[in-house]
Amino acid sequence: MDKKDKKTQLPMDKKTQINFWYVIIAVLGILLIQSMYARYTKVEPIPYSRFHTLLDEDKIAEIAITENHIYGTLKGEGADGLKDFVTTRVEPELADKLDQHHVTYTGVVQSTWMRDLLSWLLPMAIFFGIWLFIIRRMNPGGMTGGLMSIGKSRAKVFVEKETKVTFADVAGVDEAKEELEEVINFLKDPAGYSRLGGRVPKGILLVGPPGTGKTLLARAVAGEANVPFFSISGSEFVEMFVGVGAARVRDLFEQARQMAPAIIFIDELDSLGRARGAYGLGGHDEKEQTLNQLLAELDGFDPKSGVVLLAATNRPEILDPALLRAGRFDRQVLVDRPDKVGREQILAVHLKKVKLDPDVKKEQIAALTPGFTGADLANLVNEAALLATRRNGAAVTMGDFNNAILRVVAGLEKRNRLLNPAERRVVAFHELGHAMVALALPGTDAVHKVSIIPRGIGALGYTVQRPTEDRFLMTRAELENKMAVMMGGRAAERVVFNEISTGASDDIVRATDLARAMVLRYGMTEALGNVAYDRERSQFLQPGIPMPQSRDYSEETANTVDSTVRALVDGALKRAIEILENNRALLDRTAEELLRVETLNEPEIENLKRQITARPVLPRTDTPLPEKDKALEKA
Repeated sequence: MDKKDKKTQLPMDKKTQINFWYVIIAVLGILLIQSMYARYTKVEPIPYSRFHTLLDEDKIAEIAITENHIYGTLKGEGADGLKDFVTTRVEPELADKLDQHHVTYTGVVQSTWMRDLLSWLLPMAIFFGIWLFIIRRMNPGGMTGGLMSIGKSRAKVFVEKETKVTFADVAGVDEAKEELEEVINFLKDPAGYSRLGGRVPKGILLVGPPGTGKTLLARAVAGEANVPFFSISGSEFVEMFVGVGAARVRDLFEQARQMAPAIIFIDELDSLGRARGAYGLGGHDEKEQTLNQLLAELDGFDPKSGVVLLAATNRPEILDPALLRAGRFDRQVLVDRPDKVGREQILAVHLKKVKLDPDVKKEQIAALTPGFTGADLANLVNEAALLATRRNGAAVTMGDFNNAILRVVAGLEKRNRLLNPAERRVVAFHELGHAMVALALPGTDAVHKVSIIPRGIGALGYTVQRPTEDRFLMTRAELENKMAVMMGGRAAERVVFNEISTGASDDIVRATDLARAMVLRYGMTEALGNVAYDRERSQFLQPGIPMPQSRDYSEETANTVDSTVRALVDGALKRAIEILENNRALLDRTAEELLRVETLNEPEIENLKRQITARPVLPRTDTPLPEKDKALEKA
């Protein structure tokens, strides 16, 4: 073993290397030897016939009789030096008969010491084995890694030859990589990096949504710097025994100091660093003691020693403020969802392992996947490869990627879910209502596919819209157009059937949420002005999870909010109805075609877009509908 390998080994405590089986065997051996020595060295065994002769010669002073043996002492020392003796008894009738024939005889008793020994050792061994099995199931580290080392850290150590991850394997997070470059330079040359008096940050917190590559980025830092990498999850510090987590924190930092320069990476820091007292009843429980020990370690260790702490979380809003202050986690690096260029870079990494058809362009895939994280893109490439394999294709085509995107976003096709003709007709007009309104209004996302094939859990049909570019700001007109597209399905049902169904339930929910955000948060209505009546109601980096919030405005304002939100949604519905009524003949023809082919792809959609004639531009819809327009409510 070379010096490098010796350096990368963890220091082991010699006391934990004791094999308890060897101890048990040694103790039993000593007891057995002592027993045999005590039994066979104090007295001299003699034949039973000689015992009779000594008894007839009146040379025996005293005897002790047991069930099988006779222990005795002679009156004087015999010619052969015999003083104490032992003999095994023989049946008296047989002994008399043997004496008559002058036969030398002795009794032999079957040895039972092994049976007696096993009678109490075997149950002990069975119970010990059951206990050892339970301990190992509770802790895969075994007895020495569990009970005897309950306070030891479970951090895994990866050296560079095992991780094999560099910045070339991490794409789409260029800003985060730049922030971590100086950490790599410090680990490679601590003295040269600090020549001007600067120091590397003690702790760096990687913040971002799930699947954006925080753990991969941390491993890439260790791979670039070629230093040991300690990886542990925050939940592994917390145990049922109070004080165990704090002991593991101390042990982890001690191991890292002995192997410096090194990197400590704590994943899911929120499970360990949750704000004290903010959740639950508080108190000095196991989590708080573990967090206090981590804070003490961050204050105590010197960054010049070559130990850098990296941590990752997707819930920074619940972390304890003491953990985020300067001097502990000095720097917070946002690892966000990649933009279009970043998605192209990530796809370039994953597409290397896939046999592609010449028509596949990563630029097109990146444009079709806004909001996808690195993990989502890796899953997308794998799904496309599986679809191509399933159809026995020679390579993965662009069609496979399109189907994979639909499968990831909308779910699996349910071709065995049979709808009756009436329901299929309603679904066809409903989906075409979305598509035609989107094609008629400016600034809406491009329509790529319309289908009446059920997908996922509850979708009886779907209309696929994808933005042509990443957008970060939206105007009021664009939001109103977006609401009109959402209400396009309900509008088509009213125009064609003069009836409504439950199929628009999700559309109404999304349109209402968007209208309420325009009123309460964006200040986009004249009735309420540029005032924010509501704040962000979702957790940071997790917009899909709403947080409860109390209302802090008057009842009169609440009435105005309700009426304005309804006016916005009703206005969007009115715009969608006018578009479809102006293109009723085209709507009917296209619906019959959709019922026949079940899916309209981009060529058919482009043809449909060219035939749409009415693209009305209506006035603002932030006031209630006039009386003459309320006929739609009674339809």
